[in-house]
Amino acid sequence: MALQIDIEKLAKMLKSKRGGRGLRTVAEEIGSVSASTLSRVEKGKLPDIDTFIELCKWLEISPEFVTKKSKAKSSLQSNKEVIVAHLRADRTLTQGTQDALIEMINLAYQANKKK
Repeated sequence: MALQIDIEKLAKMLKSKRGGRGLRTVAEEIGSVSASTLSRVEKGKLPDIDTFIELCKWLEISPEFVTKKSKAKSSLQSNKEVIVAHLRADRTLTQGTQDALIEMINLAYQANKKK
C-alpha cells in the first residue's frame, strides 16, 4: 500500500480554517503560498510538496494527518503522478508552462489507455 495525500480532507481543513476570509488574506498570512494555489487546493488539486508542507504548518497539523493508505496503482499512473509532481515543483517554469506540459502528459496517458 502506498501513502497519498487525502486532498478532500486537506481542502476541507483549509476552507474551515480560512472561514470567511479571502484567499489573498490567507495567502499573505501563510506567506509562501499564492491565493491561486490556495484556490486550486480547495478545489481538490494536489499541491507540490513544498506547498503541502507550508499548508500543514499553517494548519498546525502533521503531514501524516492528511495522508491515507491507498492500494497501489498501476505503474503508469504512479509514473504520471511523479512527472506531474516534478513539473509542479519546478520553480523555473511558469504556471502556464507547467499547466501546458501537464495537459500534454494527461493527453499522452489517455491515448495510451485507448490502445
